Parts: sequence; structure tokens; C-alpha cells
Amino acid sequence: MATGEIYNLAVKTIEGKETTLADYKGKALLIVNVASKCGFTPQYEGLEKIYKQYRDRGFVVLGFPCNQFGAQEPGDEKEIMNFCRLTYDVDFPMFAKVDVNGEKAAPLFQFLKKEKKGILWSEGIKWNFTKFLVGRDGEVLKRFAPTDKPEDLAKDIEAALG
Repeated sequence: MATGEIYNLAVKTIEGKETTLADYKGKALLIVNVASKCGFTPQYEGLEKIYKQYRDRGFVVLGFPCNQFGAQEPGDEKEIMNFCRLTYDVDFPMFAKVDVNGEKAAPLFQFLKKEKKGILWSEGIKWNFTKFLVGRDGEVLKRFAPTDKPEDLAKDIEAALG
């Protein structure tokens, strides 16, 4: 895929609306597979913090709930959104539950994994809260492990924002 084609990929909002990432063209993105019952779930707080810190400069965090790892996202979209808002005051855009691995992996995550491989060049996502940093031009710049805390990504976000 050519740079910028990420914006043509189909996604579904957490409210169930079919759309693409075209609304985010020209912005730096941090795309994360999230879960409500994971050891890394407290990262929602850090994700919201960096979203608020950089959003006025054209940065957006996009959360994609995933139940593929230890069934840590068992709820439906409404339950997920309620949990995120009430527990972590999440204001960044959230999307419908997706698979990130396997035959039913969402096209967005197929694209992200192909563009930025993980440890030992594997494409597979190993756990929830894997993060992909996308530049303003749609190029996938970096892949971060679940253990990488959102607040530690400031230098990379600054670089992506230019």
C-alpha cells in the first residue's frame, strides 16, 4: 500500500457507524488495541493524557477494543465505552471491537502489522495495548510493545508532529 492509503481502510465507530480513517488525514495517530480487563488497562489514563497534551497540535489516539488475548474485552461496545468514560474519562475516539490477528483480522491491523513488524520480524500482535504511531502522511512510523507506556512516547510523538 502506498503512503496515505491507511485513510481508505474501512473501520466501524464504537457507535456502529461504518467509516474510514479519512477524517484523520493530516494528523499524527497512535492506534492501539485496547482491553478493559488487562494488566495494561491503566494505560488508558496515559493514552488520554497524551491525547489531551497533543491534540491541539494534530495528534489523535484511536482505540480499538480486542478480545483476542485472554478474553480481556468481553463486553459489548456500549459496556466498553461506559467503562472507558467512567473509569478513565476517555475522550479520544474509540471504535468497534476488532480482531487484530488471524483470518478475521481487521484490514487496518493487517495493514499496520505488514508496515511495522514486531519482535523478530513477526507480524502477529502479541497482546493488548500494542501501539502503532502513524505520521501525518499516513506512513506507519513505529510499533510499540504493550509494555511501552504512553507517557514514554513523547519524543516519538513530537517527531511525528514535526
